Amino acid sequence: MIDNYDPTDLTGQERARKEEATKLRIAADVDTADLSWLMSSKRGRRFMWRLLDLAGVTRISFDQNALKMAFNEGQRNYGNRVLAWILTDCPEQYLQMLKEQANGRSDGSGDNNK
Repeated sequence: MIDNYDPTDLTGQERARKEEATKLRIAADVDTADLSWLMSSKRGRRFMWRLLDLAGVTRISFDQNALKMAFNEGQRNYGNRVLAWILTDCPEQYLQMLKEQANGRSDGSGDNNK
């Protein structure tokens, strides 16, 4: 479909910008609701912890092989983006996730079914 863009239609351009901003805000709200839903359960928090761990968020990326280090840093960068998203949208659940991980390691139970 060819867009009939008219550079002189300032009103139409402003309307299109507002519509796009609305679509982006709605998409962001849906993402926030989805993340909050996932982090609201112990199972979801456990999944996100594994995702952050696999991404290497808490590890250094250094390797003597520059390509491996670049790969590690790319994974870590993605994990940091997910972590920032969690901390922005549901910081209370992040704290709960940390407590659950600390308790799971200290008591040795590793109850992964709840």
